[in-house]
Amino acid sequence: MKLSIYNVGGEIVKDNETYVLKDNKTLNNLVLSSTDLKAGQSTRGHSHPGQEEVYYFVLGIGEIEIDDKRFNVLEGDVVLIPDGAFHRVHNKSKSNNLYFVCVFDGKRNH
Repeated sequence: MKLSIYNVGGEIVKDNETYVLKDNKTLNNLVLSSTDLKAGQSTRGHSHPGQEEVYYFVLGIGEIEIDDKRFNVLEGDVVLIPDGAFHRVHNKSKSNNLYFVCVFDGKRNH
């Protein structure tokens, strides 16, 4: 199946004042998720013991927090989230959304 990085398909999981989150659960073992994080907002932050994730930043600029470290991110950056690490994304722009996609193990509850 071929998709666009700008529209990974799937179902809207959350749509609120912070972000729009969509999960594509077409595959048996992996979920392809997209997050459109609104200007000046941050994700809640969470961790998944026994799970790893890959984040790909498509549009915008921001910062990712992984455990006690913070990294600036921009379009084209790929971030590997280690097993069980706390992670949170911050949109540093006051006017533009930060759009990124994520791949994770589909067996967990997000």
